[in-house]
Parts: sequence; C-alpha cells; structure tokens
Amino acid sequence: MPLITPETPLTPDLLSAAGLRLEVEGALATLTIARPERRNSQTPTMWRTLSAVGAQLPEEVRVVVVRGEGPAFSAGLDRSMLDPAGGDGEETVSALLALPDDQVSATIDAYQRGFTWLRDPRFVSIAAVQGHAVGAGFQLALACDLRVVAEDVSFCMKESALGLVPDLAGTQPLVECVGYMRALEICATARRVGAAEAAEIGLALAVVPAAELDQAVADLVAALTAPLAGAVRETKALLLGAGERSLEEQRRLEREAQTRRFRELAQLMGG
Repeated sequence: MPLITPETPLTPDLLSAAGLRLEVEGALATLTIARPERRNSQTPTMWRTLSAVGAQLPEEVRVVVVRGEGPAFSAGLDRSMLDPAGGDGEETVSALLALPDDQVSATIDAYQRGFTWLRDPRFVSIAAVQGHAVGAGFQLALACDLRVVAEDVSFCMKESALGLVPDLAGTQPLVECVGYMRALEICATARRVGAAEAAEIGLALAVVPAAELDQAVADLVAALTAPLAGAVRETKALLLGAGERSLEEQRRLEREAQTRRFRELAQLMGG
C-alpha cells in the first residue's frame, strides 16, 4: 500500500487503520487517538494520516479538540516501531537507519507535518489530556494551542532516555510555554511533570478532575466559538510569532488585520 500523503482521501477505514477517529460537527472537529489497548501509542502511519486530516479539514471548522481514548492521552511512540521486525505493516522508525541523511530528513519532515497543522490560524486547537502524555504524546499536546488537563496527567519528554531528541515539532512550543531553562531541564532529564506543575509553569491552561475534563473542554469550545470566526482567526495569527517580530512589524500586522475586520463588519451590517 502506498504511503499516506496529505492528498490521500480520508475514509473511516483508513483513519481506523491508523488508530484515529475523526468527528466533525459544524464548527467542532474532534480527533481521537483510538488505540487504548496500546495506551494510544503512535506510529508513522498515524503521523502521516494526521497530516492528511489537517490538509482536508472542512473550512467551517473553528475548533479542533485532540484527545485520547481511555485513561491515557498517548504513551508516545509504539516501541514496536523501533524493531525492524515490528511495526504496523506500513512503516517503521527503524527503517530510517537504512536511508541516506537527506531522505531521513525528508521522512521526519513528513512526520512533523502531522503535528504542525494544529497551529494553523484557521482554527483553535485544544488538547484534552488525561493520564500519560509521553514523548510523541507530549509533543502532540504541545502542538495544540491550548491544553486542558486532568489531575492525573503526567507529561514526559522521554526521547533523551532513548538516546534521541524530540523531533516532532515539540521543542519550540515547549520553550514558548516554559522558557529555555525549564524546557532544557524537562527534555534532558526526561522527568515527569504532573498537573500542578504543568499549570504553574504554563503548560496547562486549566487543571480539572478527570470526571470534569469533557465538560471543561466543552465550555472552552463554546467560549471560543462565540465571537465571529474571523476575529479569532486574525487574533491567533497575530499572536503566533509575536515574540519574534519587531514592534513595528507587529503594529503593522495589527493595523492590517483590523482593517480587514472593519471591512467584514461593514459587509455584515450591510454597509
């Protein structure tokens, strides 16, 4: 079977084979990692399918909620992917060892795209996290704009303990959340970060009892979809990368965004 690309038509069977479930109801898309028997561990096929989800998401979607089925968000990479004899029948991480450097880079780039689309200004992404969010699971949560977590959450960037580095686009959002010093310590030591610390250092927007996680996320979705869609999209675009821009550039982008908002509002009022 050919590798999944962003253009591969998404079907329920294809999503299920990748360990995913996608439900779209108007402005809300709910993406569930559905491998509870494997603690929602991830595979390259899943990452490629995630990229296709991002490319094919309906335009009317304003909020994407990412969650894990069962008691864990995601235990990270399925360890069978590191075994040349293992895998999901499609692709293994261990197969990268046989490739030249440029092909390794291109393959990882394809994997990363399964995470980076969640930063798209078209919508706001929310990770509803409970239980373990380890390695790739931690990076998937970091890919989202907002994280609402249960009191039993346990974040861990496990890669250094395996002799690897976080490579699924998680390093930048981690630094944005907690700063360089804390990000380095979390990654280099591969220690676990619980719910209280996650809230304290900026990893979590809110911490709630596990039984209240669904309602907390639903309330947040309702609040995010109350304003006009264009206002939220423009605001997200302004805030993304604001820390790297000069004040003059940020001021210019604000002016241009506000002009677009004025024009849309005038149209809505029949002006």
